Amino acid sequence: MKYADARAVVTGGASGLGLAVARHIVAAGGRVTLLDVQEGPGQAAAATLGPNANFAKCDVTSETEVNAAMETARAATAGINLLVNCAGVIGAGRVLGKSGPMAGDFFTRVVHINLIGTFLCDKAAAAIMQANTPTADGERGVIIHTSSVAAFEGQIGQAAYAATKAAVSGMTLPIARELAMFGIRVCSLAPGIFSTPMLAGMPQEVQDSLGKQVPFPPRLGRPEEFAALVQTIFEVPYLNGETIRLDGAIRMQPK
Repeated sequence: MKYADARAVVTGGASGLGLAVARHIVAAGGRVTLLDVQEGPGQAAAATLGPNANFAKCDVTSETEVNAAMETARAATAGINLLVNCAGVIGAGRVLGKSGPMAGDFFTRVVHINLIGTFLCDKAAAAIMQANTPTADGERGVIIHTSSVAAFEGQIGQAAYAATKAAVSGMTLPIARELAMFGIRVCSLAPGIFSTPMLAGMPQEVQDSLGKQVPFPPRLGRPEEFAALVQTIFEVPYLNGETIRLDGAIRMQPK
């Protein structure tokens, strides 16, 4: 499949990695629906991207909202053949913090957004993709998860976040194997330290220090690099069931 033919849904599309992916899709001639809980920024982002982009407010933890948003996207772009799951939260917190043990509700919330939200979007998009006309290879769609290097080297304070990102990576292969019968591929991307709105709020010296920890290139990852790899996955049919690290060869330390 060619990127110009992408009819995509990008969750967490109002900012950060999700917005970079959406921008890349539109620049290539594809169409995209942004899903996000942030209605104002989401509408503004879609308007900036132009007529090939639209927005649907969606809380990915709500099965009802996810299903409705996918139907909105299907109608707006005449189908869906790409889902990129970028919605997520950091969920930083120690198991035994200064104020006591981590609340179970806090851990559960991170699981609901990062893991269950990804799954709900996967199945809703796949249900639509299975009706697509197959390509010569029999392909009908691509689903991409956003994992993290924290899935492999979770740091102190990342118990909840690392657990969800490891789970997102872990379900990639079984879902890819199951959806193979429909010609739907599934991959995960595991980014390292990227320049996102969260990091942009940190002092410049902190950002520079984080970038210097990366072996090469010694800088923060750029959202457009993440977006470029999404395009590669979409256009290379033999990429399936894999988690790909995009991290400049960094291996995270305990803290």
